[in-house]
Amino acid sequence: MPNPLKDNPNWLAFRDRALAPAGARLREWRDNDPFIAAARRPGPAEKTAVAITLLLILAVVAFLMLFDWNWLRGPIGRWASAKYEREIELNGDLDVKLFSWTPSVQAREIRVGGPVWARERDTLRVADLQASVRLRALFIGRIEMPMVAITRPEAVLIATEDGRQSWKLNPDRPDDGQGLKLPPINRLIIRDGKISLDEQRRKIRLEATVTAREGSDGRAGFNLQGEGTINGTPLTLAVHGGPFINIRRDHPYAFQATLAGVGSRLEARGSITRPFDLGQFRSTLSLQGRDLADLYLLTGITTPNTPPYRLSGTLTRDDAKFTFSDFAGRVGSSDLSGDLVVDKVGDRRRVDAVLHSRLLDIDDLASVLGGRPTVTPAGNTVVTSGQPGRLLPDAPLAVERLRAMDGTLRYTAAQVKRNELDIRKVELGAELKDAVLDLDPVAFNFNRGELRGTARINAKRDTPYSTIDFRLRGYPLESIIPARGGAPTVTGSALGRARLEGPGASIHDFAAASKGQITLVVPHGKMRSAFAELLGINATAGLFRLLGGDESTTEIRCGVADFSVAGGTATARTFVIDTTPVLARGAGTIDLGAETMNLRIDGETKQARLVRLWSPIVVQGPLTAPHVGIDTGSVVAQAGLAGVLGAVVNPLIALLPFVDPGLAEDANCGALISSAR
Repeated sequence: MPNPLKDNPNWLAFRDRALAPAGARLREWRDNDPFIAAARRPGPAEKTAVAITLLLILAVVAFLMLFDWNWLRGPIGRWASAKYEREIELNGDLDVKLFSWTPSVQAREIRVGGPVWARERDTLRVADLQASVRLRALFIGRIEMPMVAITRPEAVLIATEDGRQSWKLNPDRPDDGQGLKLPPINRLIIRDGKISLDEQRRKIRLEATVTAREGSDGRAGFNLQGEGTINGTPLTLAVHGGPFINIRRDHPYAFQATLAGVGSRLEARGSITRPFDLGQFRSTLSLQGRDLADLYLLTGITTPNTPPYRLSGTLTRDDAKFTFSDFAGRVGSSDLSGDLVVDKVGDRRRVDAVLHSRLLDIDDLASVLGGRPTVTPAGNTVVTSGQPGRLLPDAPLAVERLRAMDGTLRYTAAQVKRNELDIRKVELGAELKDAVLDLDPVAFNFNRGELRGTARINAKRDTPYSTIDFRLRGYPLESIIPARGGAPTVTGSALGRARLEGPGASIHDFAAASKGQITLVVPHGKMRSAFAELLGINATAGLFRLLGGDESTTEIRCGVADFSVAGGTATARTFVIDTTPVLARGAGTIDLGAETMNLRIDGETKQARLVRLWSPIVVQGPLTAPHVGIDTGSVVAQAGLAGVLGAVVNPLIALLPFVDPGLAEDANCGALISSAR
């Protein structure tokens, strides 16, 4: 076969100029190097050195084969005890087999004591531990363990309220949340294992058994079964996985787990992406319970109070980051879906959630604000304040939970079930950072109008300090004051603003101690003429029209109610209702703590009236059911004066106390509205 390089002039030149001189220099170095020469023609000195080396190697091998490894138990225990500041002992036989492609070690009666603050109980005791490692994998820098067998391990795990954990050998090292990572174990055997957990912050006590068996029967595989209490209520835990036989690094390991307690139940079915790397897994997660807030005791994640819930989605873990994605279900009688991410930023947990409801029951949302939910047999949620006759919820805010994490929330409800307030859409935003919760926005869209505002809750103090600023735009008056006889009593749009601040662990306590301003403005509208006349207690024009079913209307030129709030008591600074026939002025207070009102409305007619009762309207009693009436003392005094005039002078003169000349003038609505906004 012809060689194409043979006649190539470039190749011939390269061979003669480069390769030939390099080969000559290599041969010269080989012939003159003393080490190569000694190896090729060893003399007495070289032979002696080789013999000594071989004897040393044989001596080391013989020493290791005959060495009693028990001599190292004491030094190993003393070194480990000094390093980890706790008693660590190897009290049984220590046996090491090095001369194998899978070197192994066996240690008996291992004891790891508790830290200084928990020395009364050992953290770990193991009756027998056997482990082997694959030597060929070590040569390429990888650890693979063909077998690990543990007999009667007993672990005691204690976590104190201030965050100390007995099982952490390096307590000063920050917790990065990466999860336990072990090298691949082809066969894992655990016999008669026990775990005792005492988590004092969440009041969790658990006693569990752990086994890992080979075989093909129903008892084979990894099994953890635990029972205990959480906050004084029953707690159960069950984890099951397949047998640890021929486990491979690149083959996921399937598992299923169930955790139940404090009225909640969590079920997960999935797989560990890389076996023995517990920082990576993926599963389907289903959870249900009576209140999402109870999950804090099980997971350490702060969630709001809710009615009973049932949710399901995909849970994945990527070291410190947990993602509960594409979940859906129901909370109370509302649907809920979205994504939630739990991560660790620095030394703090962070939770970010994006949630959505297609159809919201507004009572379910009221539960978040501290209301007490009850689900009816029909599946609807009914929320009360928690105290009979009260409007504002008194459930206290758990400030310690707000201090435990940071995060954000975005929630939208596309539609809202029919409700008394005629709310149609809801939008909520929240950001929690360093125990300060900012709510922005808090928005409710009505059929007409909107309530939108912000709130801040500072939970750094034992008693939270809150500020709110809410604005009402275009809310229909007919949604506030019910219709009479099938016809609306009043029509028009209301504007309002509430700016309050103060301490309080609940909404009720906050209102009872708040200060600020509450304003309600009606720029224009209409009112049934009968009620307009009654503002001035016009017996002829008002009562006769009302009793006669008159549905005619009169103009509301403006209405302004401006209250200053101090110590939870709202005092009227401006209270004016100006209609075409009557100008009404009010005064009085609203006690936000007792949730009662005591208001008085005096009306003046703008037109002469023959018969008019000079009596103010009084609105008194609880906010949930106020009583509207008249000041009977004024009526009696007016009637008494009429009786005296009739007896002494003339019966016709007796009508004078009931005659109103109608001297009231229109209010300066522009100035009133400007000052109130």
